[in-house]
Amino acid sequence: MVRREGVNGSIPRAKAEHGTSLITAFREIRELIVHGKLSPGSWILEAELAEKLNMSRTPVRAAMQWLQREGYILEHRNAKKSRMIVAPLTQEDASELYLMIGRLEGLAGRSIAMMPAPKREEICKELQMINERLQAIANGRNGPPGEIFENDRSFHRLMIQHGAGPRLTNLHKAIEPQTERYWRLYASSIIKDLHLSVAEHQEVIAAIRAGDPLRVERGLQKNWEQGSIRLGRVIQIFGERGSW
Repeated sequence: MVRREGVNGSIPRAKAEHGTSLITAFREIRELIVHGKLSPGSWILEAELAEKLNMSRTPVRAAMQWLQREGYILEHRNAKKSRMIVAPLTQEDASELYLMIGRLEGLAGRSIAMMPAPKREEICKELQMINERLQAIANGRNGPPGEIFENDRSFHRLMIQHGAGPRLTNLHKAIEPQTERYWRLYASSIIKDLHLSVAEHQEVIAAIRAGDPLRVERGLQKNWEQGSIRLGRVIQIFGERGSW
């Protein structure tokens, strides 16, 4: 039996003989979902997935239950039976996720803004280097979507790395891969608005340098909220994925 934990990123406990394979199954299935190799809305067949991962069905079944609790997998019911499907990508879900992660990073940003000035300046230099890479891509308007994503993620992860405690870090780790699903699918259509995100990042950097916790928090929340709006416009054009 697997003891169920919350959605704070902690690892559910399993019997010793199943623990490692459960964690492996969870991570590998989540990666398949995040990278779009299991498409939004597609059926998940336990036996086929176990064969694909070269695992027994026991850890795969437990991993699917874990992924269901974290929102990557949903149970779809009809009159005859129920099946597990990959959670669809919807505008409503994206809006909620972006709002949540913006609040978490805002809290981390507040902590950074209250650090001594020399430490804040070190962090600002790291952030500035990343943002300049994003600016170069925005100027060229033809950067690879993967490169945009990696740089943007690095910018936001620095906030957590430097400003978050263990609980906040775990919450962020639980939510971030879900936002990544949207980024990977829609990023190539957002590049024309990349300069807007760069400007929002620049405001965050300026607020950290000024040592203004509220300004940093609001800046990070605004970046995610505006990102949600920009993503929403793209979803309206290209449609939600996997909705029933």
